[in-house]
Amino acid sequence: MNLDLKGIRALVCGGSKGIGRAAALQLAAQGAAVIIMARRVAALKQLLNALPGSGHSIQVADFAKPDELKTTLQDSLFQGSPVEILINNTGGPPGGPIETAEIEAFYDAFRNHLVCNQLLSQALLPGMKSAGYGRIINIISTSVKQPIPGLGVSNTTRGAVANWAKTLSREVAPHGITVNNVLPGATSTERLSEIVNARAAKSGHDVAVEEKKWLEAIPAGRFAAPEEIANAVGFLASPAASYINGINLPVDGGRLQCL
Repeated sequence: MNLDLKGIRALVCGGSKGIGRAAALQLAAQGAAVIIMARRVAALKQLLNALPGSGHSIQVADFAKPDELKTTLQDSLFQGSPVEILINNTGGPPGGPIETAEIEAFYDAFRNHLVCNQLLSQALLPGMKSAGYGRIINIISTSVKQPIPGLGVSNTTRGAVANWAKTLSREVAPHGITVNNVLPGATSTERLSEIVNARAAKSGHDVAVEEKKWLEAIPAGRFAAPEEIANAVGFLASPAASYINGINLPVDGGRLQCL
């Protein structure tokens, strides 16, 4: 199986922590030259020093400001060699029922996820086409297949991103480019801690009780490590996954109850 990414450049969004950080480490271990993008300079520099291999770099960007992101893409980031791998990954919207969600929350979520995914893809696709190799991998959520209670805005936005990806996958396939979605289940990240703590506070439960409720729904009986999500990313980014296109890949310990 060919997982070698030597000579390939990859951009990992939201790369300073959690799943994004693990994905950057995984792709670098496979030989890719990785650009890690996030808002926090200190965290980016720390990860840059930890990446194996060479040719890595950092790029500061805030997905809440797509106009600034577009300027960054045009002015500095992708001059020279193409970037053949794009990992679209950013923090999820705040929790809460969809019934009471503010309109601004939808605007923010679609901007941070769908709009920025589109900007990044448009910037990178010409280089992927010229290279005859491209991988766009979107870190979304299992809510694409089964909505998660209490995450109304997130469920809505994630579904839109999944359909965007499926549409794009069919358009770019003739150029040797694939577009796939990784759907993490409950993963040990800051995001999960925030959700669990918020639900514990709302219900009056102890955090440990709330965690136990989550774990009871996972056949594997534990939360995922970010590295386990990154393993799926590394495979889909590799030459070995060249004929896998337009799919949603759950990595959830068996929690989903649908096919």
